[in-house]
Amino acid sequence: MDRTGGTMNIVSANGAVVVGVDGSGPALAAARWAAGEARRRGVGLRVVTVVGWDGHATRAIPEPEADVARDALLSAARDTVDDAAAAAIAAAPDVDVDVRVRSGAVSTVLMDEADGAALLVVGNRGNGGFTGLLVGSAGVSVAAHARCPVVVVRGDGRAVGRGAPVVVGVGESVGGEAAVGFAFEEASRRGVPLVAVHAWIDPGIDPLLGAYADWDAMAVQQQRVLVDAVAPWTAKHPDVEVRELVVRDGAVRALVAAAEGAALVVVGSRGYGPARGLLVGSVSQGLLHHAPCPVAVVRGTG
Repeated sequence: MDRTGGTMNIVSANGAVVVGVDGSGPALAAARWAAGEARRRGVGLRVVTVVGWDGHATRAIPEPEADVARDALLSAARDTVDDAAAAAIAAAPDVDVDVRVRSGAVSTVLMDEADGAALLVVGNRGNGGFTGLLVGSAGVSVAAHARCPVVVVRGDGRAVGRGAPVVVGVGESVGGEAAVGFAFEEASRRGVPLVAVHAWIDPGIDPLLGAYADWDAMAVQQQRVLVDAVAPWTAKHPDVEVRELVVRDGAVRALVAAAEGAALVVVGSRGYGPARGLLVGSVSQGLLHHAPCPVAVVRGTG
């Protein structure tokens, strides 16, 4: 790690795994998880923290007190990235780790850091600055618009047991195709099975008419949705064992249940129609709050 003034140098930005940290326990967990992912991918790890200093924040503070405050913020930020880098190195000693301190709005900075990155990784809670990113509007914005997949780490970031599967939510959306492809790549990289989950509920049927619905025919149709979604990726990744799961239930419940004991659960960032909630709404938020493992949100191109 090379310090230059208040900013750390980056060895190689392109293709690195980037982790945003803020000094919290979940951020350290994210750093550990990100280090393991960088090792699997054979790339470097970039540890980033953000200082909310814009030159106007201390306008009412006389000099030299403003300089003292700024120096204190920078010193704390350097400690933050150093602590996270140490946690990352302990988790994956063979990974090249770089650190950077930046100023600005958290979501804006992390969106910029995501450009050219392999992954952007954050914790599921933070010490103030990153909290809104993870569960509020900024988090939705970063997950939906970052130029690389975003992983929100739940748990302590430590390695799961061997063979822990990757889980992916499959919906009827073009945007979800990128999530399925990412999930196959992750399963192949880890050498683990992929659990493809398609949850469905037909809200168009009046409860009073439910007894007359042909639920078996609907189940067959929904099974076809899942088969069609995974077939192209199965051909590209014949090494991946695929377990297909069609569930007549809410997507949050189905994915949280399937993710128990998993290494990662993957969803898309955009969708349309019945699958829209799975990708940008209540389901993605539900996973961020309740998933028992890290959650990857993958931006589609459709």
